[in-house]
Amino acid sequence: MSFDQLHRYLFNQAHVRGELVRLESSYQSILDSYAYPPVIQQLLGELMAATSMLTATLKFEGDIALQLQSDGPVNYAVVNGTHHQQLRGVARWDESLAELPSDFSQLFQKGVLVITITPTDGERYQGMVALDKPTLAECIESYFQQSEQLATKVILRTQQTANNAKACGMFLQILPTSSQATDTADTGFEHLASLTDTIKNEELFNLPAEDILYRLYHQEEIEVYAPADVIFKCTCSRERSANALAAVEKSELLDIVATEGAIKMNCQYCHTEYRFDEIDVHSIHAGTFAMDTSQNQ
Repeated sequence: MSFDQLHRYLFNQAHVRGELVRLESSYQSILDSYAYPPVIQQLLGELMAATSMLTATLKFEGDIALQLQSDGPVNYAVVNGTHHQQLRGVARWDESLAELPSDFSQLFQKGVLVITITPTDGERYQGMVALDKPTLAECIESYFQQSEQLATKVILRTQQTANNAKACGMFLQILPTSSQATDTADTGFEHLASLTDTIKNEELFNLPAEDILYRLYHQEEIEVYAPADVIFKCTCSRERSANALAAVEKSELLDIVATEGAIKMNCQYCHTEYRFDEIDVHSIHAGTFAMDTSQNQ
């Protein structure tokens, strides 16, 4: 069924590119890491699908992060993706609330979408747009219209059952040119966006990707590229946690060990816990910890 894959395609008779992503095990991995309520599960699924598709637009090695920030019930939610389609994500919300609003606009107050692009080589770029649209998809469309003047169509859907979760996304965009003011009518963008809008959930979640593209665009001349695998992968490690501890005074670390029995560091993304005892503290500050990493957690 080609889940956990990103499909890129190009309309040869139109100046438009497209993407289709369907996530299952990669999405479930994030949901398994924490007891997220259903509305947060949906939000993370949409963010994952969107991040995967935007990561595929990068023309260099690096990563991209989509972060939602607000003063409302959801404090923040972020998904980070690399050019290798490795995704990770986390969300924080007001857990004192008995129930969260189901409406996207009610989840955020004074909310913003921040998109951060970090090349492996080069300068970091950050842009933002207000979360003032009814859906995340429309907010992303607004971002591209405001920041790059590129007509963009985004579809984000999720499906949760007792034992399974899926997230899907579709992305259409006029290709950047030296003349960014290309008329959408001239490119056929509006026609393709209208076709894309006809996609039904049962098709998106149940049909093979090739069948979806054929049903939508069988009258178009379309070039489909080889799919890219999408996985959940966190970049945390015991060694990276130790490097962070190296910046803390040794006496302070030893005080924590004496009081707590061990230093505990938790990854905010995958919630893996790394523990460090007195021997670890001495080796970290002696610069020999890299020789003593047989213990993973």
